[in-house]
Amino acid sequence: MKINKAEFYKSVYKYEDCPRLQQPEVAFSGRSNVGKSSLINRMTKQKKLARTSNTPGRTQCLNYFNVDDKFYLVDLPGYGFANVPQKVKDDWAELIDTYLNYRENLVGVVQIIDSRHKPTKDDKLMVNWLQASGLNFLIVATKVDKISNNKRAKQKKLIYQELNLTKDDNFTFFSSQNGEGSKEVYKYLEFLVKSAKEK
Repeated sequence: MKINKAEFYKSVYKYEDCPRLQQPEVAFSGRSNVGKSSLINRMTKQKKLARTSNTPGRTQCLNYFNVDDKFYLVDLPGYGFANVPQKVKDDWAELIDTYLNYRENLVGVVQIIDSRHKPTKDDKLMVNWLQASGLNFLIVATKVDKISNNKRAKQKKLIYQELNLTKDDNFTFFSSQNGEGSKEVYKYLEFLVKSAKEK
Protein backbone atom coordinates (compact mmCIF):
# COMPACT_ATOMS: atom_id res chain seq x y z
CA MET A 1 0.00 0.00 0.00
CA LYS A 2 1.10 3.52 -0.81
CA ILE A 3 -0.52 6.40 1.08
CA ASN A 4 -0.74 9.52 -1.07
CA LYS A 5 -2.98 11.72 1.04
CA ALA A 6 -4.11 11.66 4.64
CA GLU A 7 -6.00 14.41 6.39
CA PHE A 8 -7.74 15.04 9.67
CA TYR A 9 -11.49 14.46 9.39
CA LYS A 10 -13.18 14.66 12.78
CA SER A 11 -12.77 14.34 16.56
CA VAL A 12 -15.41 12.31 18.38
CA TYR A 13 -16.00 12.62 22.13
CA LYS A 14 -19.21 10.57 22.28
CA TYR A 15 -19.85 7.32 20.44
CA GLU A 16 -23.16 8.55 19.03
CA ASP A 17 -21.22 11.31 17.23
CA CYS A 18 -19.22 8.82 15.13
CA PRO A 19 -19.62 9.79 11.47
CA ARG A 20 -21.72 7.78 9.05
CA LEU A 21 -19.19 6.41 6.60
CA GLN A 22 -19.03 3.85 3.83
CA GLN A 23 -15.29 3.21 4.10
CA PRO A 24 -13.71 0.73 6.53
CA GLU A 25 -12.00 1.94 9.71
CA VAL A 26 -8.74 0.77 11.27
CA ALA A 27 -8.19 1.67 14.92
CA PHE A 28 -4.78 2.49 16.40
CA SER A 29 -4.64 1.55 20.07
CA GLY A 30 -1.94 1.76 22.74
CA ARG A 31 -1.04 3.16 26.11
CA SER A 32 -0.22 6.81 26.61
CA ASN A 33 3.23 7.84 25.34
CA VAL A 34 3.90 4.59 23.46
CA GLY A 35 4.61 6.37 20.18
CA LYS A 36 1.17 6.06 18.59
CA SER A 37 1.16 9.56 17.06
CA SER A 38 4.72 9.14 15.76
CA LEU A 39 3.71 5.84 14.11
CA ILE A 40 0.70 7.46 12.43
CA ASN A 41 2.79 10.40 11.23
CA ARG A 42 5.48 8.10 9.85
CA MET A 43 2.96 5.92 8.00
CA THR A 44 1.19 8.92 6.45
CA LYS A 45 4.49 10.75 5.74
CA GLN A 46 3.30 13.80 7.65
CA LYS A 47 5.11 15.28 10.61
CA LYS A 48 2.12 16.87 12.30
CA LEU A 49 -0.98 14.93 11.26
CA ALA A 50 -1.34 13.29 14.68
CA ARG A 51 -0.25 15.48 17.57
CA THR A 52 2.81 14.23 19.40
CA SER A 53 3.52 15.25 22.96
CA ASN A 54 5.78 14.44 25.88
CA THR A 55 2.69 14.73 28.07
CA PRO A 56 0.73 11.46 28.19
CA GLY A 57 -2.98 11.68 27.54
CA ARG A 58 -3.09 14.37 24.86
CA THR A 59 -5.46 12.32 22.69
CA GLN A 60 -8.76 12.55 24.56
CA CYS A 61 -11.18 11.46 21.86
CA LEU A 62 -11.44 9.34 18.73
CA ASN A 63 -9.55 11.19 16.00
CA TYR A 64 -10.60 10.25 12.48
CA PHE A 65 -8.14 10.59 9.58
CA ASN A 66 -9.24 10.12 5.96
CA VAL A 67 -6.64 8.09 4.04
CA ASP A 68 -6.89 8.44 0.25
CA ASP A 69 -10.70 8.23 0.55
CA LYS A 70 -10.13 4.45 0.88
CA PHE A 71 -10.32 4.01 4.63
CA TYR A 72 -10.29 5.91 7.92
CA LEU A 73 -7.56 5.61 10.47
CA VAL A 74 -9.04 6.09 13.95
CA ASP A 75 -6.63 7.17 16.70
CA LEU A 76 -7.97 5.99 20.07
CA PRO A 77 -7.22 7.75 23.39
CA GLY A 78 -4.10 6.31 25.02
CA TYR A 79 -4.75 4.15 28.04
CA GLY A 80 -2.57 3.81 31.11
CA PHE A 81 -0.82 6.49 33.13
CA ALA A 82 -2.27 9.69 31.67
CA ASN A 83 -2.37 12.39 34.34
CA VAL A 84 -6.08 13.18 34.10
CA PRO A 85 -9.02 12.96 36.53
CA GLN A 86 -10.56 9.53 37.06
CA LYS A 87 -13.86 10.65 35.53
CA VAL A 88 -12.08 11.54 32.29
CA LYS A 89 -10.37 8.13 32.28
CA ASP A 90 -13.74 6.47 32.82
CA ASP A 91 -15.23 8.44 29.92
CA TRP A 92 -12.32 7.40 27.66
CA ALA A 93 -12.73 3.76 28.69
CA GLU A 94 -16.45 3.85 27.89
CA LEU A 95 -15.83 5.54 24.53
CA ILE A 96 -13.14 3.03 23.52
CA ASP A 97 -15.15 0.05 24.76
CA THR A 98 -18.31 1.10 22.91
CA TYR A 99 -16.41 1.87 19.73
CA LEU A 100 -14.53 -1.44 19.68
CA ASN A 101 -17.62 -3.49 20.51
CA TYR A 102 -20.22 -1.89 18.28
CA ARG A 103 -18.62 0.00 15.39
CA GLU A 104 -19.61 -1.91 12.26
CA ASN A 105 -17.08 -0.10 10.03
CA LEU A 106 -14.18 -1.32 12.19
CA VAL A 107 -12.20 -3.98 10.31
CA GLY A 108 -9.01 -4.26 12.37
CA VAL A 109 -6.82 -2.87 15.12
CA VAL A 110 -3.16 -1.87 15.15
CA GLN A 111 -2.23 -2.55 18.79
CA ILE A 112 0.91 -0.65 19.79
CA ILE A 113 3.25 -1.64 22.61
CA ASP A 114 6.74 -0.52 23.67
CA SER A 115 9.39 -2.96 22.42
CA ARG A 116 11.77 -2.01 25.25
CA HIS A 117 9.58 -3.14 28.12
CA LYS A 118 7.48 -6.00 29.36
CA PRO A 119 3.86 -5.50 28.22
CA THR A 120 1.83 -3.68 30.86
CA LYS A 121 -1.29 -4.97 32.59
CA ASP A 122 -3.36 -2.71 30.32
CA ASP A 123 -1.57 -4.06 27.23
CA LYS A 124 -2.45 -7.59 28.32
CA LEU A 125 -6.10 -6.70 28.94
CA MET A 126 -6.36 -5.07 25.53
CA VAL A 127 -4.77 -8.00 23.68
CA ASN A 128 -6.86 -10.51 25.64
CA TRP A 129 -9.96 -8.61 24.55
CA LEU A 130 -8.81 -8.53 20.91
CA GLN A 131 -8.13 -12.27 20.94
CA ALA A 132 -11.59 -12.97 22.35
CA SER A 133 -13.35 -10.51 20.04
CA GLY A 134 -12.39 -12.17 16.78
CA LEU A 135 -11.26 -8.80 15.39
CA ASN A 136 -8.19 -8.87 13.17
CA PHE A 137 -5.19 -7.21 14.84
CA LEU A 138 -1.50 -6.45 14.37
CA ILE A 139 0.88 -6.03 17.32
CA VAL A 140 3.38 -3.24 16.61
CA ALA A 141 6.32 -3.00 19.03
CA THR A 142 7.61 0.57 18.72
CA LYS A 143 10.94 2.27 19.56
CA VAL A 144 12.93 -0.77 18.40
CA ASP A 145 15.79 1.53 17.38
CA LYS A 146 16.41 1.99 21.09
CA ILE A 147 17.21 -1.67 21.78
CA SER A 148 20.25 -3.61 20.60
CA ASN A 149 20.05 -6.32 17.95
CA ASN A 150 21.21 -8.81 20.56
CA LYS A 151 18.23 -8.00 22.77
CA ARG A 152 15.56 -8.21 20.05
CA ALA A 153 15.01 -11.96 20.14
CA LYS A 154 14.78 -11.87 23.92
CA GLN A 155 12.23 -9.02 23.84
CA LYS A 156 10.15 -10.70 21.16
CA LYS A 157 10.05 -13.91 23.17
CA LEU A 158 9.01 -11.95 26.29
CA ILE A 159 6.25 -10.12 24.38
CA TYR A 160 4.90 -13.35 22.89
CA GLN A 161 4.87 -15.04 26.32
CA GLU A 162 3.23 -12.12 28.15
CA LEU A 163 0.55 -11.56 25.51
CA ASN A 164 -0.08 -15.26 24.77
CA LEU A 165 0.70 -14.78 21.09
CA THR A 166 1.22 -17.63 18.64
CA LYS A 167 3.26 -17.78 15.45
CA ASP A 168 0.02 -17.15 13.54
CA ASP A 169 -0.52 -13.75 15.18
CA ASN A 170 0.53 -10.61 13.28
CA PHE A 171 3.58 -8.93 14.82
CA THR A 172 6.26 -6.48 13.80
CA PHE A 173 8.92 -4.33 15.39
CA PHE A 174 8.72 -0.66 14.40
CA SER A 175 10.80 2.51 14.51
CA SER A 176 9.36 5.92 13.69
CA GLN A 177 12.97 7.16 13.48
CA ASN A 178 14.23 4.97 10.65
CA GLY A 179 10.99 3.51 9.31
CA GLU A 180 11.72 -0.12 10.17
CA GLY A 181 8.48 -2.09 10.14
CA SER A 182 6.68 0.37 7.86
CA LYS A 183 6.44 -2.19 5.08
CA GLU A 184 4.73 -4.68 7.39
CA VAL A 185 2.22 -2.08 8.63
CA TYR A 186 1.41 -0.96 5.07
CA LYS A 187 0.94 -4.59 4.07
CA TYR A 188 -1.44 -5.15 6.98
CA LEU A 189 -3.50 -2.04 6.17
CA GLU A 190 -3.72 -3.10 2.54
CA PHE A 191 -4.92 -6.56 3.59
CA LEU A 192 -7.67 -5.06 5.79
CA VAL A 193 -8.91 -2.64 3.13
CA LYS A 194 -8.87 -5.33 0.43
CA SER A 195 -10.71 -7.80 2.68
CA ALA A 196 -13.36 -5.19 3.52
CA LYS A 197 -13.97 -4.56 -0.20
CA GLU A 198 -14.50 -8.26 -0.84
CA LYS A 199 -17.22 -8.56 1.79
